[in-house]
Amino acid sequence: MDFLTAFGICSSGLAAQRAKMDVIASNLANVETTRTPEGGPYKRKAVVLAAQPVAGAFGSVLKNAVSAVKIEKITEDGSVKMVHDPASPDADVNGYVAKPNVNTITEMAEMINTSRNYEAVVTAFDATKNMALKALDIGK
Repeated sequence: MDFLTAFGICSSGLAAQRAKMDVIASNLANVETTRTPEGGPYKRKAVVLAAQPVAGAFGSVLKNAVSAVKIEKITEDGSVKMVHDPASPDADVNGYVAKPNVNTITEMAEMINTSRNYEAVVTAFDATKNMALKALDIGK
């Protein structure tokens, strides 16, 4: 595998983790949103990642051993939690308000996990860069 392929794999990992972080930030920003332009409360979003084969990686011997990552889709959780708040303008006739099914603790844990994954990919990128630089130094 050449260095450009390794950089491409790292790049896909960085993009995927960035997308996850953006979705988590959106979920946290809308934890109390009861009205959206589509109607109803905010729907929690989640990023679904999938492996993407890397063309030409190791030829035919280990072609499935190395994969990049791609964002397959961003899903929405349609479930809501009903909270009794008769004073809210969004309350139904029984005094319940439909709120997003976003758990702040879960989102913060996901944010920490995503941040660590991002750091791991940056470390892999730096290691690949250092190997490339050392390979160039051999020719001196």
